[in-house]
Amino acid sequence: MIDFTATPAVTSPEVAASPRPRRRGTGALLAAGVVAGPLYVGVSLTQALTRPGFDLSRHPWSALANGDLGWLQVVNLILTGALVIAFSSGLRRVLTTGRASTWAPRLIGVYGASLIGAGLFRADPVPGFPAGTPAGTTISWHGIAHLMVGAVGFGCLTVACLLLARRLAGTERGWAVWTAAAGITFLGAFVGIAYGARTPVTIQAFVLAVIIIWTWFSTYAAHLIRAGR
Repeated sequence: MIDFTATPAVTSPEVAASPRPRRRGTGALLAAGVVAGPLYVGVSLTQALTRPGFDLSRHPWSALANGDLGWLQVVNLILTGALVIAFSSGLRRVLTTGRASTWAPRLIGVYGASLIGAGLFRADPVPGFPAGTPAGTTISWHGIAHLMVGAVGFGCLTVACLLLARRLAGTERGWAVWTAAAGITFLGAFVGIAYGARTPVTIQAFVLAVIIIWTWFSTYAAHLIRAGR
């Protein structure tokens, strides 16, 4: 006999698109994405507010890799990158079919690798940081490499956001708008700081964009975890 009183299960479109149950460990991989944002932002801001000579209005967070405590930011970048790569593996398991199921995880994985590269190729000191650094310092080979891997990673993350926004547009409009807005804001701020004068306005705009993109990253990862319950 058919039970007409039974309530149908409500499943997120992210999970409904999957033809099989989640593999063991997927939740832990997605949780890595939840942790990545607070880790990177928290460690960076703590250093920015406490290390002598660092000025949030003039100095990019990448410069924190210099000085006696520079290893903290190097470890922060590498560990965050590893967490992002882990999340990309979990995302690939969840988005098994449909739009963005292949390229969004791959691009986010490249972004994670770029964070590791940014840690290995240390950014150059900037005027005033570490304390006493004069203006007019030369650009080193590892400083150029740092900028290059950063540009590749930022571009990949932006494209991944746009692909995911397109995937979400038909089913979860709120998430689609939030995802697209975060990606576009991040790209715009990076272009401003990379190709424009490094004024206090462009640097502060980039810091704000970094906080926005990491907020999206962690909240989206948490959303995927909740959707699979």
